[in-house]
Amino acid sequence: MRPVLLACAVALGLLACTLVVPQDGLAHGLVGKQDLPIPRWLFAWGAAVVLVVSFVALAILWPKPRLERESPDGVPLLRLPAVAEPLAGLVGVVLFATVVYAGLAGTQTETANLAPTAIYVLFWVGVPFLSLLFGDIFRALNPWRAVARAVAWVAGRGGGEGLPDPMPYPARAGHWPAAAVILVFTWVELVHGGGSDPSTLALLALGYAALQLVGMSLYGIEPWTRHADGFAVYFSLFASLSPLHWKGTQLRRRRPLVGATRLVALPGTVALLVVMIGTTSFDGFSEGDTWSDLAPDLQRFFVDLGLGQGAALEVAFTFGMLAVVLLVAGLYRLGIQGMRSIGGGVDAAQLGRRFAHTLVPIALAYVVAHYFSLLVYNGQSVGYLASDPLGDGSNLFGTATATIDYDVVGPNGIWYVQVGALVLGHVAGLVLAHERALVLYRRARDATRSQYWMLAVMVGFTSLGLWLLSAQAP
Repeated sequence: MRPVLLACAVALGLLACTLVVPQDGLAHGLVGKQDLPIPRWLFAWGAAVVLVVSFVALAILWPKPRLERESPDGVPLLRLPAVAEPLAGLVGVVLFATVVYAGLAGTQTETANLAPTAIYVLFWVGVPFLSLLFGDIFRALNPWRAVARAVAWVAGRGGGEGLPDPMPYPARAGHWPAAAVILVFTWVELVHGGGSDPSTLALLALGYAALQLVGMSLYGIEPWTRHADGFAVYFSLFASLSPLHWKGTQLRRRRPLVGATRLVALPGTVALLVVMIGTTSFDGFSEGDTWSDLAPDLQRFFVDLGLGQGAALEVAFTFGMLAVVLLVAGLYRLGIQGMRSIGGGVDAAQLGRRFAHTLVPIALAYVVAHYFSLLVYNGQSVGYLASDPLGDGSNLFGTATATIDYDVVGPNGIWYVQVGALVLGHVAGLVLAHERALVLYRRARDATRSQYWMLAVMVGFTSLGLWLLSAQAP
């Protein structure tokens, strides 16, 4: 028990040293809110205590693997007719075409055009929430996958030889293409000056769909979707945490987190998860006073090198985003290097991939914490944008005059959701790490010792998340 107490003291000390919670604002629409019922520092210490208690409980009450030994298929709940999947694909194609058409043909005022809200709010933020609740629904709705399947189906019934066999997907590529997709998408969203321009988004969507169709034609629909379609991989990672699981058209129930234990970490998987966490962290960091003070100096530095004002600002933001991604990578690497001290003959790269799935709930926690208010508030704008997708004064469904109700969830309620998401996400990461350690190490004592470092990593991520939520400029 003494080593466990030592680990607890180290974790709490880390929190005390790293967590300095400013008192001048909250994140994403909670500007200047100061009347929380209890002090924010108490939230911070409460979060650390929850993590430490969870660690001790796992060490004492969870001596053998449970999730890793459970069947990932789960228990059948219901089966949809076979036609449901192609119909879902058709819905995805129609939605995709509507968004692209709105972006190209509609007004270029981003708040009056359907495309930016549909892409950045419903797609980028809404689908992860739905994936957690209902499993990997994007797989059925994926428009480019639906088009590729339709083409393959028609070619297979055309009376000829059909399509040529695809090439094997290169093993070395792994999830690197998916990581690149997420990094580029978030760069467009957070850095690029025209990232919210409707026509630009529509053209990028068309280009991405074309790229996916080419990739699927070369390497096969399913191999390409599982490895290189950045959005499909991104949403499927969140779906692995869900208690619901789709096997074809059959909906099945399983214990939460079981799907994550079956994640096969490939080259680039850790990089993808680090990008997911790091870019979301930078989104919060870029709204704070620290970045507001630093960014102008970086911009002037690049201007002095010969860049224009706009280009210099984009380069400064790119530098900042990559720096935060590298910070997250370094924090995870630190935990992995610490676990190596326990032995077991596993090198750092292999150990990093073995524990990569522990980052999935953390990535989701950051998404919920940083974008919940965006989804709750800006998601309501779909009510009037659906009736007037082009911004030309139409009223297709009679809801063009609808407005956003900012009282649907209060600031305190959003703060509770944000902190709760961070704490639950990191507790889930601890559970997954403890499970994997029990499988990797022969003795339960060694498994617990290896997780001292992971506890420190989780407290570090929690500290970072709470600081980002609290350090926004008022």
